[in-house]
Amino acid sequence: MSHLLRSFVLAVMIALGTVACGAARTGPSVSTSTWAPTEADVDFMRGMIHHHEQALEMTALVRERTSTEAIPLLAQRIELSQVDEIAFIQRWLEDHGLEGHGEQQPVSVGVQPMMPGMLTESELAELDAASGIAFDVLFLESMIRHHQGALVMVDRLLDSPGAAENADIYQFAAHVDSDQRLEIARMGRMLATMH
Repeated sequence: MSHLLRSFVLAVMIALGTVACGAARTGPSVSTSTWAPTEADVDFMRGMIHHHEQALEMTALVRERTSTEAIPLLAQRIELSQVDEIAFIQRWLEDHGLEGHGEQQPVSVGVQPMMPGMLTESELAELDAASGIAFDVLFLESMIRHHQGALVMVDRLLDSPGAAENADIYQFAAHVDSDQRLEIARMGRMLATMH
């Protein structure tokens, strides 16, 4: 599927209001009695747990380090959405008899191979050591990159043969794509005021 066509399809789904996580558990496009997730489906869902968990590590640093009034509100919004999405993914995996993290290691000890947008341990340590405006700039730059990585993960899922044919997964991926793009734009505007 071309990038232009994919963007159009996602935009149509968003306009129809079918991309919310709460709605993602209804109306599958493939019969649930005959459908089984592909390896790409499972890898995407498990990988997104790891990806979101690192975002939560990053937002946990904000309160004691930021000097910008808008950053804590942004971090809170990210936390709420990503905690909800992790819970959705875990329910989906449980519904299909699958474990949450598979064979991957927890984020705290590193994930190999590195997923798109993920910070290395040294980059996390650098963020942890920063404070004030230096922290705010680094946080926004890092979170933008992290969110861009999630978009790459969505693209890889949709490019995988047979993947995302179930409405639950497709709608969730569309929700992630839309939400991350909105937050990237918001963070970009915030970052522009700091340079």
